[in-house]
Amino acid sequence: MPDIRPLPEELQQIAIKELGEVPERIAEDLDALKQWILQQPHLKACMEDQFLVQFLRGSKYSFEKAKQKLNNFYGISTKCLHLRRVDDVDDLTFRKIHRTRCLSILPTPLHGNGPRIVIEQNNFGPNDFSSIDVSRYVWTIAEILLQSDPYACIQGLVIVTDLSKVSLQHLPMLSPKMILEVMQFCEKAYPLRIKMAFFLNGPPFVQTLLNFILSCAPEKFRKRIHISDSDNFDKFGDIFPKKYLPQDYGGENSSVENICLEYEKVIDDHREYFRRNAECGSDEKLRMEEGDYTENIEFGIGGSFRKINVD
Repeated sequence: MPDIRPLPEELQQIAIKELGEVPERIAEDLDALKQWILQQPHLKACMEDQFLVQFLRGSKYSFEKAKQKLNNFYGISTKCLHLRRVDDVDDLTFRKIHRTRCLSILPTPLHGNGPRIVIEQNNFGPNDFSSIDVSRYVWTIAEILLQSDPYACIQGLVIVTDLSKVSLQHLPMLSPKMILEVMQFCEKAYPLRIKMAFFLNGPPFVQTLLNFILSCAPEKFRKRIHISDSDNFDKFGDIFPKKYLPQDYGGENSSVENICLEYEKVIDDHREYFRRNAECGSDEKLRMEEGDYTENIEFGIGGSFRKINVD
């Protein structure tokens, strides 16, 4: 039997109907993916069932797509340090970033059984942390989600970003190249689906940047992005009832302080997982195939998002 957490029945039915999961074949599918990994001289991947099954689910059980996502997951994160999770979750900088409450994983998913909700806040000064440290923190939490959260794994994510504390001094932390690499990683490598993204309280210069990025994105992706220059979330009530926000935003979904405090325990639970897989990655000198992900992340501004396919 594969070593994966059983899904709640309602999520299992969604996985069967929408992702093409056949519970009786999971062990066979995982074995095929593991055999492929062992044949790749450049790839040192995590071989744990709970990790690998998400690449199958995130690819709707297309074996070729799962291989590509896994290949890109390690290949891109090896090339782009800011996309690589940390190996030690007890690292002092990692914990300091978490305790700024810049990222909150809300306990109740949207509509009670839908996508997991993530709140992002810029709760630190422009000189408090490097952009790489903040990004690596985010992608470490992202890897914890694909290991531990059945709602995120099956239903995807809804991300709410509060931009009220972003200043012009923060802009050097996110170069256009970094933003594009993040977008490429989300689309080509990260096996959780981003269902919707909301940007609140954006100052004019941030809205200009967001609009520029969206102008390069495919229409299907643009439809998932919602931007507001205020904290008035009522305008989104038809797709995101306000009660699913934390109390800090007038909702009923716990408080940011309690959420982040409780999530320390989840981080602690994954301490050994990250230690076990500290050596995972991609040795590009040993990669056999050509024309791979590298040509897709070495891009400039012009038209690069037009190659992105959004599930």
